[in-house]
Amino acid sequence: MDCLRGGGVMAYPTEAVWGLGCDPFSEGAVMRLLALKKRRRDMGLIVIAASMAQLEPFLAGIAVSDRQLLEASWPGPQTWLVPNNGYAPTWVTGGRETLALRVTSHPVAAALCHAYGGGLISTSANPHGFRPAVSLLKLNLYFYGQLDYVLPGSLGGLTSPTPIKNLKTGEMIRGS
Repeated sequence: MDCLRGGGVMAYPTEAVWGLGCDPFSEGAVMRLLALKKRRRDMGLIVIAASMAQLEPFLAGIAVSDRQLLEASWPGPQTWLVPNNGYAPTWVTGGRETLALRVTSHPVAAALCHAYGGGLISTSANPHGFRPAVSLLKLNLYFYGQLDYVLPGSLGGLTSPTPIKNLKTGEMIRGS
């Protein structure tokens, strides 16, 4: 956890691909992650957690019926765009009015969030425009020597990245 608390960027397995993560409240760590990915700052990032309780500050103001929808799908491989209540820094939201959240069911990613004590940035381990890393070999081809830590483990078995759905509109942003 020293890696994350110290502003580091690490890789870890997720439901479908290798992910890159860092402390969402460390602007320096997030900027470094975006630079590694060659990703624009305005695209926004996903925050994952081990439990809904870890996401509570981001969920303040969410209607009871919307909370019930989130609770019914989590933990699991469903990412939701929720209204940004202002708690998430702009370097996480990309300046958007929504924030992407997921309570992961992946045992390694969930254990990482649990050990850290809160939500973490989770984005696919690949330079922007390239296919996400689905093996350690591909992860190393993309980022050898540039990450502060690689947490070992196996991918969760999904064949595509987690679906993203807008909580308010029901619009499917990614996936089917």
